[in-house]
Amino acid sequence: MGVRRAAKGVGEFLVETVGEAVAEVILSLLACALLGCLALIAYLSWSLSPRFTIAGAELLSLLLAHGAWQTFRTPAKGRRRGLAALTAVGFTVTAMTALLLLLYSTGCDCL
Repeated sequence: MGVRRAAKGVGEFLVETVGEAVAEVILSLLACALLGCLALIAYLSWSLSPRFTIAGAELLSLLLAHGAWQTFRTPAKGRRRGLAALTAVGFTVTAMTALLLLLYSTGCDCL
């Protein structure tokens, strides 16, 4: 009975370890692909129109700054509505994506 329990424990450990390694590889590949797509988008938009690229980057920065302000300020009574909720969600998603890029794309050889 002790041998079966030990074999089952070792098997579960191996499955968990292999699953984590596969998930790490998949996340690294996704981060590298996302980084490559962002670089391609920046290159193509700059080659089409540098003025619109700068204007778009400024608008995106403004929306993200508003979202950060909405996220980190003292919450007012009630829920956020409209633009405040949209920019807060946009900031949160962008921050998580940047964290994913920072953590996983630095570990791959695509840089």
